[in-house]
Amino acid sequence: MMFTGKKILILAGAGTHTKVVKAAKQMGLYTIVTDYLVDSPAKQIADESWMYSITDVDAIVAKCREVGIDGVLNFCIDPAQWPYYEICRRLDLPCTVTNDQLEIMTNKNRFKEYCQLHDVDIIPEYSLSEIENDLVEYPLFVKPSVNRGSRGQAICYNKADALNAFHQAEQESGDGKAICEKFMGDHQDIGSAFFVVDGEPYLVKLGDRFLGQKEDHLAGQVMCTRLPSSHYGHLGDCFDRVKKMIRALGIKFGPVFMQGFVDGDTIRYYDPALRMPGGDYDLILKQATGFDTVKSMIHFAMTGETATVFGNPEKSCLLAGGTALLFTFSVRPGLIAEVVGLKSLLQHEYVVYGRQMISKGTIIPDSGDIRQRVAAIGAYLPVGCDIGKFVDEVYRTFHVYDEHGEDMLVSRVARELF
Repeated sequence: MMFTGKKILILAGAGTHTKVVKAAKQMGLYTIVTDYLVDSPAKQIADESWMYSITDVDAIVAKCREVGIDGVLNFCIDPAQWPYYEICRRLDLPCTVTNDQLEIMTNKNRFKEYCQLHDVDIIPEYSLSEIENDLVEYPLFVKPSVNRGSRGQAICYNKADALNAFHQAEQESGDGKAICEKFMGDHQDIGSAFFVVDGEPYLVKLGDRFLGQKEDHLAGQVMCTRLPSSHYGHLGDCFDRVKKMIRALGIKFGPVFMQGFVDGDTIRYYDPALRMPGGDYDLILKQATGFDTVKSMIHFAMTGETATVFGNPEKSCLLAGGTALLFTFSVRPGLIAEVVGLKSLLQHEYVVYGRQMISKGTIIPDSGDIRQRVAAIGAYLPVGCDIGKFVDEVYRTFHVYDEHGEDMLVSRVARELF
């Protein structure tokens, strides 16, 4: 379906949004991207750009009314979830989420309560009082209640660190509250995404997430994701219970993203969102299976139809028997003098996408978050490919050097994991 002459507003213009702009143009739409950055990648290819922060709802709504926006889309940005809902509500435009759904799926405490109500497993949690009275088992993982990326998160191995981290997390949290859980670092971290079509959720992404090393201060950051997960098929009725919970939320269309840890034949979930995962896995999903999440969400934004999608989401998480590897390259603190190898990787037959997020000349902080992430690539390996050999080739090719010619790349993922 073509929407010639219609206008769509895309909230945020990061590199991952370029595919949204391209798809919208293919569907005949006039594309507008807004955020507070002048040089956002998606702005460079959009028909028009605005300098309104995605949280400046009043200004965005006023501008939308002035120019006649026909649809609004938040694709994969956490901070845009509430503004997206409010903008759509005020403009009476199709929206994938409701107030009640967001209340549950953007607040970790509400989410855990809802999971327990629907027999979906969660991570054991401790209170501040239990920390103070030595009623916890270390290590602990402390984080803000209301999601703000990876900021305010800490792994704690003693009481003093836990108490300090708890108060730091409260300061970073949107609601002033912190969550303290048993650290599940010895369990496989796993990400799952469901796409709801006409009220029915389909599992479209299930990946084993390999995190950075503690000594690099990157234990909370993903270095590589393998899809589909090696645990698929060994998780009992886990997904049946999750799908039942999603149906109970009343979601009619769109994405549900949930992260957790594999524990035996179940997943203990800890982080929810009503958005697509970040990155460009969608491009691999489309290439491997034909299911196009991007065009499906654009179509909904323009029509409000909940039964129309592009491709078939059924069993799409299996990627037609192939394997996807999503690499993110993080570096140690220092000055980036040179980045090499990305262009060569983009020419590899298995690499579907890739981009550099941080340029040379940038001073990298010891932040332990995405500010140390220089680039990312995604690859799709058909059945029978030597995965270990490909992993070796990736790390032989891509390098980031400091002013002394020393390689800054850290927390490389061992081929043995695949």
